[in-house]
Amino acid sequence: MRVSTSWMQQQSVGSMIDRQGDLSNLNMQLSTGKRINQPSDDPVGAARALDFSHLTADTAQYQRNIGTANARLGLEDQSLANVSGVLGRVRTLLLQAANGTQTDGTRGDIAAEMVQLRQQLLGQANSKDGQGDYIFAGNRTGTAPFASQNGVSYVGDDGQRMVAAGPGLQVATGDPGSTVFADIPTGNGTFAVSAAAANTGGAVAGASSVSNPNANPSAWGGGSYRIVFTAANAYEVRDGAGTVLDSGSYDATIGGSINFRGAQVAFSGKPNAGDSFALGASARQDVFTTLDKIITTLRQPNGGGADMQNSINTQFANLDQAIDNITRTRGMVGARMNALDQQSGLNDDLTLQYKSALSGVQDLNYYDAISQLTARTTALQAAQQTFTRIQGSKLFDYLR
Repeated sequence: MRVSTSWMQQQSVGSMIDRQGDLSNLNMQLSTGKRINQPSDDPVGAARALDFSHLTADTAQYQRNIGTANARLGLEDQSLANVSGVLGRVRTLLLQAANGTQTDGTRGDIAAEMVQLRQQLLGQANSKDGQGDYIFAGNRTGTAPFASQNGVSYVGDDGQRMVAAGPGLQVATGDPGSTVFADIPTGNGTFAVSAAAANTGGAVAGASSVSNPNANPSAWGGGSYRIVFTAANAYEVRDGAGTVLDSGSYDATIGGSINFRGAQVAFSGKPNAGDSFALGASARQDVFTTLDKIITTLRQPNGGGADMQNSINTQFANLDQAIDNITRTRGMVGARMNALDQQSGLNDDLTLQYKSALSGVQDLNYYDAISQLTARTTALQAAQQTFTRIQGSKLFDYLR
């Protein structure tokens, strides 16, 4: 092998360049605090670091989504709390109106206050969030969901806006007004009771319920029935075809409950022969219609008799259904907020794990790096000294 002077110089220069490159890379690591500053530093480690970075970014987005969802759900809960207050006031006023000492004038005053409460309720149903979107409009957030013209109608849709709160976890950030204010069952939720317009006696239908309908195959089946008082102290239960299904006695002095097929209806007052009450499957009615019917009932002249009391009791049942629906909706909102809070804690834990794993892959061990800096600085100095000696000598100096 031929060893020339130029070859030795090239080898020495190459050695210095290599040592300078090592030292430059190490200085870069020390200045950034990262072991991997470009993929070529560690291709496998760089790929893993990229995966962890993506996971951390995804979790950060989940946390932002949770913040937005909690804010919107908090506004919904506040609106529903206001609605509960309004409906609670309506119920209190309706109780006052049911008092036998009320006159047409005082009932009219109560109805006037309920008109204002109805307007407050409409305002809450058309409330907005912090971004100007209507809370109860479903996916049609740019349009007021409830329009007041010849009654109140719902013009939103039945959609629910969802956010991703975690891997595979979607949480609704609101409820459409159709389920909160509009699609509410009447009566007790299973059936409703209404007095016949031709009744002449003083019988009043009160609370109604269905007892354990699943345990008895012959229990309430959702049909239409009539309770007909054949005398002041006797009644029959008839189906839609007029067939007598049940009969019994009734004590008008103390009142009592009439039971058949799992259905129970409380009565008070003295009926006249031929008075009847219809029982039919619960319909669906919005809360504004319920308030309108209450106001109309209270404005009837010459009120205070059994007719008005039956109307008030009917609207009482409908109003309680609306209040229960608001309460259930608030419960669902609270459950979502709890789920979001729990997921937020899990996301924080995941973020900590991802950052810890990312640090283990790409962060620099300063103790090892400083030790390497000392060694590589010494190696560079040795390479420089070697180059200086080789540059000042010739091969012929060693052939004497």
